[in-house]
Amino acid sequence: MAGNDTTTDVLQAKKTAVLVLGCPQVPVQTSVALYLTDRLAGAGIAPVIAGNRAAITLLVVADPKRHYLKEVMDLDRAVAQISEKKRDFDLCFVFIHNDAGVSYAATMAAISKARIYPVIYGEHWEEMAARITFPCTKIAAKAVHNPMPLKKIIDEVAPSWAA
Repeated sequence: MAGNDTTTDVLQAKKTAVLVLGCPQVPVQTSVALYLTDRLAGAGIAPVIAGNRAAITLLVVADPKRHYLKEVMDLDRAVAQISEKKRDFDLCFVFIHNDAGVSYAATMAAISKARIYPVIYGEHWEEMAARITFPCTKIAAKAVHNPMPLKKIIDEVAPSWAA
């Protein structure tokens, strides 16, 4: 019995992260989400994808054997679980390319204990970044079709996850 308790304690001690994905209108979202999921898992952080149906479908089709995707859930369900204090995360990455993304980031900052990392991209990335006034670490670049600007910033920010 004690062995099971120790195993449970170790599993509960593992850091967790939620990636909040909205409309996958901008092409880089899917590839950056998969990349970030891999980076988090490599750092020993359990990633959970919370998104709308279209975003989740694109990821599942891109990773059918679930090499990168371990847990996915409906975005509204994730928000409800966090707001009802049934679940929370250590880190939260909110993908933002429009006003709805900014709203989700503000909501997550208000209801979650997680450190917030807005991942801001698209044609209007500077405008979206300027709308975020709460404490967070912004990952922002003009990335629409080419994910490399966001990848570079993610790689620079990655050491802060362990802190």
